[in-house]
Amino acid sequence: MYSHVRRGNSQPAWLFPFVVAVVLLLSVLPLARLALAGIEALLRGGTYELITDPALWRSAWYTIETAVLGTIVSVLLGCLFAFLLTLTDLSGRGLLGFLFVLPMMIPPQVTALAWVQMSGPASPLLKALHIAPPLGSPQPLYSVGGIALLYGVQHAPLVYLALRAGLMALPRDGVEAARLSGASGLRVFRDIILPLSLPGVIAGAAIAFVSSIGNFGIPAILGIPASIYTLSTLIFTKFSSFGPRTFGDIAVLSTMIAVIAVAGLAVQGMALKGRDYRVIGISGATAAFSLGRWGFLALPVLYAILFVMLVAPFLALVAGALVPAYGVPLTFKTASLHAFTEILFRQSITRTAFSNSLFLAGMTSLGLLLVTVLAAYALTRRKDALSRIVGGMIEIPYSLPGIIIAVCFILVFAAPLPILNVTLYGTIWIILLAYFSAYFAVSLKPVMSAFLQLDPVLEEAARLSGAGFFRRLTDIIVPLIAPAAGASVILVFLIACNELTVSALLWSAGTQTLGVVIYNLDDGGSADLASAMSVIVIAMVVIMMMLLEIMAKRLPKGVVPWRS
Repeated sequence: MYSHVRRGNSQPAWLFPFVVAVVLLLSVLPLARLALAGIEALLRGGTYELITDPALWRSAWYTIETAVLGTIVSVLLGCLFAFLLTLTDLSGRGLLGFLFVLPMMIPPQVTALAWVQMSGPASPLLKALHIAPPLGSPQPLYSVGGIALLYGVQHAPLVYLALRAGLMALPRDGVEAARLSGASGLRVFRDIILPLSLPGVIAGAAIAFVSSIGNFGIPAILGIPASIYTLSTLIFTKFSSFGPRTFGDIAVLSTMIAVIAVAGLAVQGMALKGRDYRVIGISGATAAFSLGRWGFLALPVLYAILFVMLVAPFLALVAGALVPAYGVPLTFKTASLHAFTEILFRQSITRTAFSNSLFLAGMTSLGLLLVTVLAAYALTRRKDALSRIVGGMIEIPYSLPGIIIAVCFILVFAAPLPILNVTLYGTIWIILLAYFSAYFAVSLKPVMSAFLQLDPVLEEAARLSGAGFFRRLTDIIVPLIAPAAGASVILVFLIACNELTVSALLWSAGTQTLGVVIYNLDDGGSADLASAMSVIVIAMVVIMMMLLEIMAKRLPKGVVPWRS
């Protein structure tokens, strides 16, 4: 009766091979094709001309320089908020944490556009306040420092989340014992908390560095106008001027990005090598310090930082959307909703972008959920080395820069599919497959967390009573993991709806996404339309994050990133 079920295991015999096949399609095949393209380029000999081009090494230097400087900014901001919001009795910590994580969820091209609208001599907001720099002054953000600053703002939440997770695991009894022994707060912080929090700081810095290496939206908007090209924008420009050597060149450039990213992770490993950070005792050193009167100083400082990071750029975007052209000061006479009506009701390209992004985000979040429920079931029921390898292969595409994923899928699907003779390249389906690959790990994490908390007794009882796999899945498992599944759908939808880096290389006429259209509108001089679309995108992000916040109490720990 149960011949189709693995012995000693409640999963059907076909389930794990199905998961392996999906991982081969979404992860192994694209990465292997990229490696093959790089080898082919080397064998053809055209690589020598590329690697001896000074523009390549200048781009590599800009990539590393902006990523390192941006990581420093991320670490400073992320550590400040993590220590104050996790270890002190500061009031309003939940709201502050929610607001600080918000930039991570906002598309990088929107962040860049908002800061451009907020600064420089043509800023509508600064002109309205009569504090704009004189006409002819340079835009300060069109520089290496400007790119690095926005990297820091965009990725500081990653450092915050990594460090916060470590701080939540600190030994509360050790901190209390030190305080009872007469150690001052500064001494406890220096001798106990700071050394034990080092892994979180280093991990957060490594994630911020890798994210900066693969960022496309920020260097595209701030770097290209100043002829500052990172490797990701260099790939974009080479792909725009398509030629016979394009695939080989972008394969080599993608490999360089991957090597720099892996080198950053290797530095993280070396920094932690030989150190033992295990802690013994009751974890959760929350509110370990009372700020007292210093709280009245810390709170305004944090809100001032958030005002500069979030509120002022958003107000600048709104101002840019309400004026007829970039550089016109916002007044009662110039203010108009023309840009919003234009993009919502008149511009066919923006309506296409909205429908494409909503379709892609919806299909990615719901389609991946079906796959990840099966994958989570298979991976949590198996405890062998093969399941760990499969789990690791799911993580790899998410850890790689999005531009590399796009290149991988171009290389795989540039030619018509064998037998079917159907071409996916240039269609919306290649973007969907790339999204599946890039966000598989995002979808899997909440569902895996829910499966690990399930008591297998209920399902085992149903199996012994004769219930088949799908009956157990629909009647027992799915209702129990429903909150985590809902969070998985919202998280993936939130990220995919505003994506630019993957679709920047994969879009074609009729398949533009929101991120692509915002970039193209700004690049084409329609700053008011780009600003209006960005305001709507930010509103969508905030609404979806608030939905996750409302669901947070019913979700497994760690599913909502900014929650404990």
